[in-house]
Amino acid sequence: MENQVPSDVAQKKLIAGILGILLGSLGIHKFVLGYHVEGIIMLLVSLLTCGLAGTVMGIVRLIEGIIYLTTPDDRFYETYIVNKRGWF
Repeated sequence: MENQVPSDVAQKKLIAGILGILLGSLGIHKFVLGYHVEGIIMLLVSLLTCGLAGTVMGIVRLIEGIIYLTTPDDRFYETYIVNKRGWF
């Protein structure tokens, strides 16, 4: 039996994708998806290195934002909501 995709998944995916692209080096998109540990890691890496590692986090955020926005809703739900895949 196939999982039913909740109606708010498309909205959550859109918000996480946009925040990932715009503010991702602060880990905001991770918090939207409920990945608190990953969000804190991204936030601390960016802040504790005075933004120097923010470039690396910026690349990660851009890739993740694009992946979130281009992944079909059903696969996004299965991968990031059900299976809790925290990175890429």
